[in-house]
Amino acid sequence: MEIDNADATPGQTGSRGGKALVLGASGFLGSHVARLLAEAGRELRIFTRPSSDVSLLADLELEHVHGDVSDKDSLLRAMEGCSSVFHCVVDTRAWLADPAPLYRTNVDGLRNSLEAALEQGVEKFVLTSSIVTIGLNPSGVASEEDEFNWWDEAPPYIRTRVMGERLLAEFVERGLDAVACCVATTFGGNDRQPTPHGDMILRVVKRRMPAYWDISMNVVGVRDAAEALILADRHGRAGGRYIIADSFMTMQEGCALAAKFAGVPPPRIHIPMWLMYAWVWPVEKINVLFGRDTVLTIKSLDISQTMGDFDISKAEKELGWRPRPMELSLREAVDYIQNSGRFDD
Repeated sequence: MEIDNADATPGQTGSRGGKALVLGASGFLGSHVARLLAEAGRELRIFTRPSSDVSLLADLELEHVHGDVSDKDSLLRAMEGCSSVFHCVVDTRAWLADPAPLYRTNVDGLRNSLEAALEQGVEKFVLTSSIVTIGLNPSGVASEEDEFNWWDEAPPYIRTRVMGERLLAEFVERGLDAVACCVATTFGGNDRQPTPHGDMILRVVKRRMPAYWDISMNVVGVRDAAEALILADRHGRAGGRYIIADSFMTMQEGCALAAKFAGVPPPRIHIPMWLMYAWVWPVEKINVLFGRDTVLTIKSLDISQTMGDFDISKAEKELGWRPRPMELSLREAVDYIQNSGRFDD
């Protein structure tokens, strides 16, 4: 990663200069954004809740501010003197029986962040959005020009992400220089929780996942996504959105690569989708009846069959973004699982 300078050109991941604030720096993507900024020599401030674990960033020189996106005053304090804000706070728990927390964080919290940025005169606001906000294209390959077009079928989580981008557009009209990076499913090292997709890799590595089924996902390396956000800070056009994806990968392909890198057998049992639907439907109905969260739902299965591929040429052309081969990120994910000691049995 190159240090920024006044003559930076697209393709460099150096940022615009001045102090940068990463909101949600304890998260998977946010921690990578913070680390890359620090490696580039950027003056860095991070914003997390007091209970957040930031040990992954313990070796970095940075300023740490506590707060919450529900508290606008804490955001105002955090943004004071910052030229760039990277909003990496998102509630991704799409499976919640009660979607209220999703709206509180992904919509109301974002509104507080945008208002604080406008009031503090932030020069650039970079929102971590999602590829789920991109509309479906009949050709099977969608771009930023495809506006979201399936609201009535969308579950609450996806609706909150779309509402977040619409909020961003409103604040751009009010004078905030802001961009949205529509990020695909991220894989890579330091996935501590792990994320649901990281848990899939973990289960393969630990030989706890004997089966796979016919779902597909658009994927990107988490470090590559972090670099895209930093490039958007430097080169993104106000009001623009950029698809940050690398490749279209099936569950079978992802599991096979993870198994290869881990030196273990890949999942061998193929579960047909009709059987997945037959199993998920009654489980979901029972959980709804008792008000319990359901991680795998009929809607999530539908979405995995519906979304197509994406055109990333805009991010390549305007940001100078070039993602590494996806295999490198999957190898980093496996290496972290095997070597961090965090997942030892």
